Amino acid sequence: MKTLWRPALLFCTIGLLLYLALYAAAEQLLQRQGHSNPVFRVEQLPPGTADWVVLGASHAMPLGFAGVNESLEQATGQRLVQLAGPGTGPLYNRWVFEHYLQSGHRARHLLYVVDSFAFYSRTWNEDRLADAKLLARTPWRASLAASLARHVAEDGVDPRALLDYTTGFSKINNRNRFEPDAWEGEAQFDRSARASATATRKRIAYLYPQGTPEDALTRYMDELARLLGTARAHGMTLHLLKMPLPAGFRRQLPDEGAFDAALAALALRTGAEVQDQSRSIDDATLYFDSDHLNRQGLARFSEAFLVPWLRQHAAPGTR
Repeated sequence: MKTLWRPALLFCTIGLLLYLALYAAAEQLLQRQGHSNPVFRVEQLPPGTADWVVLGASHAMPLGFAGVNESLEQATGQRLVQLAGPGTGPLYNRWVFEHYLQSGHRARHLLYVVDSFAFYSRTWNEDRLADAKLLARTPWRASLAASLARHVAEDGVDPRALLDYTTGFSKINNRNRFEPDAWEGEAQFDRSARASATATRKRIAYLYPQGTPEDALTRYMDELARLLGTARAHGMTLHLLKMPLPAGFRRQLPDEGAFDAALAALALRTGAEVQDQSRSIDDATLYFDSDHLNRQGLARFSEAFLVPWLRQHAAPGTR
């Protein structure tokens, strides 16, 4: 037995070194192919204070598509930081926002784009923190691992998420590692959708997999309240925005009235402003799919509401 431990130790050491080399290569590749992952975006930010940091799910993401963010900054004279991610609820957004602050970044205003579906299921919250596709595109930072460990201990996130993130398993085994990290909606931004009742029904069923349980709404409203409290503690003003939705889609949203009442109560409790623009654009041709504004729709929304509204919050001397 004494003669075996040395070869065994050498075998394990070589295996560990090979794994670390693969991990390092995967991390380097992530830096080259990264684009839409919210944590990756935090890592790419220059130092300094932004005017707005934008959080939310996919309805907020067109604000950060190619050319849009630059146009908004030019039209308003303000710097906007886009950190929304597809299918991400308040818990995931809090994780990203805390990393933004821990990285030394600041902003004067928080804009949280609200979608009711993200408040009714762990699919868009705890499970997103464990999502292999997101973890495969999330840069490694010790502070993020520590934060993820707290979410495992306190919020019921699957412990395998922490194991995955710390070992880089999803990065090393990412089949799309050589493709840019772009959400599929960005490639469709210039197309116009045709209204489809079937597509809308399927989309609603996908977004609300457990329906609209009241305890989930309470749970994730509290998560948003914690996020808003953190922003307030850092001197930020708080703004909640419901983006436009086509009439055929909006009318199918389940229990939207109850959600709006809960959101209004949260706003009253936290001092946040609520802007409900969900009824402002009904035309389905101004969306690239069942519910996301296309370039033409976003241009109309920006001209009619977003740019004038952002200008109202500009710092003195920049309006």
